Amino acid sequence: MSLNRREWLRSGLLAGVGLAAAPAAYCEPWLDKAAPAGVLPPTAPKGALKARLSANENPYGPSPKALKAINEAASDGFLYPFSYGAQLQKMIADEEGVAPEQILLSAGSGALLHATALQYAYASPGSSVLSADPTYESLVRAAVMHGMTWDKVPLTSGSYDHNLEEMEKKVNDKTGLVYICNPNNPTGVTINPESLRAFVDRVSAKKPVFVDEAYIHYTGDPKKYTVIENIKKGQNVMVAKTFSKIYGMAGLRMGYMVGQPDTLKAISKWGGGAGNLSMTTLRAALACYKDEEFIKYSLGKGLEAREFLYATLKQNGYTYLPSGTNFVLFPIRMKGDDFTKKMMENGVSVRQWKFDGQFWCRVSLGTMDQMKYFADALKVIS
Repeated sequence: MSLNRREWLRSGLLAGVGLAAAPAAYCEPWLDKAAPAGVLPPTAPKGALKARLSANENPYGPSPKALKAINEAASDGFLYPFSYGAQLQKMIADEEGVAPEQILLSAGSGALLHATALQYAYASPGSSVLSADPTYESLVRAAVMHGMTWDKVPLTSGSYDHNLEEMEKKVNDKTGLVYICNPNNPTGVTINPESLRAFVDRVSAKKPVFVDEAYIHYTGDPKKYTVIENIKKGQNVMVAKTFSKIYGMAGLRMGYMVGQPDTLKAISKWGGGAGNLSMTTLRAALACYKDEEFIKYSLGKGLEAREFLYATLKQNGYTYLPSGTNFVLFPIRMKGDDFTKKMMENGVSVRQWKFDGQFWCRVSLGTMDQMKYFADALKVIS
């Protein structure tokens, strides 16, 4: 059977789409087996979704400078973007106060979480990953699927903070990696910075510590809460950051890790590296990474939505956990499945969790119009 040129191009494009989606499923079949920590929201009927508040996306990105860079970079798509990767690596290193070889770029920080899980799962077969529970489970689930056990420490009662004292007690010879998400997902709670740095000081002398700082900008003072200073002391610490949140680049996939050079070299064998990044993504990241005007604008809009959400919850008789992120978690008065279904019937997508004997809803911060849709839907079902 012969194909004309148009048919050939169409088949090639479709194949390209398939190949673009294939690596995660093909290279990591365990991903399909690992159910998400929070139950995914039901799917809305076509055209019925008014507010997607279930994925912690930032509706104000990408920034104008990033969009301009993407447009300009598109015509250079035939070139390999090696030099831009090196530029971004140095830019981030300078900003974080470390050497370029202490930065590992990646297509989103999620790939770095997975690569780290693989590195420690196979470096120390039969070891455990220690974390709070609940927390963001991407790294720990990947580690478990590759042979590690999960050593969970419940969050503190009432405040739902990391119980650092109990976590430190659980560090033992079997511990292969300590994972901390700060601010935590799904709770949004931020750890006291002095307590966390002291914990990392002590624990990293015994075992590697990974701190996921995806939401750190939403604390309002990222330098206050980061543990990058521990890395500068030469400690066995890794920090992952992302462009998906404050920069609004979730769909463009850009993240990075800060750590000791030998550690990053080992992890990079499993994933990460500028070679996996596109020309458009790298140029966008270079354009917006130090765009303080946009960062301030993006944060301001997020904080405005967060205050509106707090007020909405209070007006409807709900309590909530104070958040240092672009989402808020609050206890609900019905089963999680029923709550998310009813919200979806009103055009709003949210996530549910269950822990500590309680059903919870996690709602992301959106535009003010989206937050008003949420408020209207909550009033209807409450």
